[in-house]
Amino acid sequence: MGEERSQTTTVGTILTPPGTEVWPNLSLLIGGELTEGRGDSIDVIDPATERVVASVAAADRTQADRAVTSAREAFESGPWASASAADRSALINRIADGIEKRRDEFVNAIVTEVGAPISAAGALQVDWPIKHLREYAQAALDERSQDLGRHTDPIPSSSIVAYRPVGVVAAIAAYNYPLLLLVHKLGAALAAGCTVVAIPSPRTPLSTLLLAEVLRNADVPPGVVNIVVGEADIARAVTENPGVDKIAFTGSVAVGEKVMRQAATGVRGVVLELGGKSPAILLPGTDLTAVVPGLHQRYCRNGGQACAAPTRILVHESQWVEFIELSHKAYESIQVGDPRDPATIVGPMITEAHRDSVEQFIREAVDGGAVIAAGGGRPDSGPGWFVNPALITNVHNTDRICQEEIFGPVATAMPYSTVDGAVKIANETRYGLHAYLFGPDTDAAREIAPRLRAGTVSVNGGGGLRADAPMGGFGASGVGREIGSWGIHEYLEPQHIQWACD
Repeated sequence: MGEERSQTTTVGTILTPPGTEVWPNLSLLIGGELTEGRGDSIDVIDPATERVVASVAAADRTQADRAVTSAREAFESGPWASASAADRSALINRIADGIEKRRDEFVNAIVTEVGAPISAAGALQVDWPIKHLREYAQAALDERSQDLGRHTDPIPSSSIVAYRPVGVVAAIAAYNYPLLLLVHKLGAALAAGCTVVAIPSPRTPLSTLLLAEVLRNADVPPGVVNIVVGEADIARAVTENPGVDKIAFTGSVAVGEKVMRQAATGVRGVVLELGGKSPAILLPGTDLTAVVPGLHQRYCRNGGQACAAPTRILVHESQWVEFIELSHKAYESIQVGDPRDPATIVGPMITEAHRDSVEQFIREAVDGGAVIAAGGGRPDSGPGWFVNPALITNVHNTDRICQEEIFGPVATAMPYSTVDGAVKIANETRYGLHAYLFGPDTDAAREIAPRLRAGTVSVNGGGGLRADAPMGGFGASGVGREIGSWGIHEYLEPQHIQWACD
């Protein structure tokens, strides 16, 4: 596929045993009851083996409507409508406890349905959701009312601003981090006092249906959380239902635009996390030996199917040759293969069509003059929708490969001559989710951060996905924020209460 350099990506041994793994019948959760879907069956395919590992009965339209009705009833009456902050906090902690007790099952489900390498699936895909739920449980106890004090125009009065739950939330998660992305919505909505209808990606429903069992065992009041599975028609049936007050969605820009149009009917709010094309600026004097290996692994994580991946790398021209040499060395240690092999870094793409899309991006770029500077091609590892990571050079920032989210283990690298020029290139994108800065002086790098149009800026590696910090972005990266108190506020409406006084 184009001008590939003579470099081989390490391929792991396929450890997944042959044959079809039998998953138990997993049920929807509607009105507090585990319920078999009455719609068409959806085959869940392990992307590492191309085998069907489960067949899930989807909801039909009546069940989708019933889920919304149950959520509405639970919001307006019953134990949840009168639940205290302490009640909500305790419930969220019980959900976290339930996931923690079944951690291995969740890890197994996510490795199987997503193809997420087991080396990171536990920490990123299961432990993070547990930590975030704990944070939401604590945040549910916060007092948010504000006393505005006395006012005298035209008469003496006093005011407070209280915060009320928005109502029924439709929560739609993407396939790449199915549990984590759902928890961002679910935990915040429950902390605010809302009820939820959750819809996983039809490609990865297993972990969400395991969550349905956890919710049932956690004594969640009937209707407070409902889980339905289906293709786009079922998601649309929920989002277009007038009983839904707000829609939270993670996915592509194209689908996000459709969600916004659906929400416009009834003038309902949205929270949209729609991806990114994140720049990584390597400032002059950066210790490339220390930075380059981890940088390449970061956009290869989860097969590159991550919205905050640093996929546009900007390198000062004085260090360009060194960067390419170190990139070759780094790629030698990036193992592609079976996600159940602890040494694997890059697992499969979610579907064959998605792998083809990733390869098409590379092919078009090479046809236009780009060069595959490291990696490229497919591993020779038998079945599975695998693609080797690729570092693409000799590109312009206006090229499609530099502007569109590929959602695969592919990054472009471009040299720059001045820091001002690098900042300009970094901001020339419709996305603005995440940006990365690396340099010899952390304080100097931090001074550049405000110039970058990104919801999060990580300096010299930054840190983990904090449960008390907002996630979201500028431009086409979405609307609103998730995580922490910012995420909870998305599901609250301010209510001004004023009264006459002496």
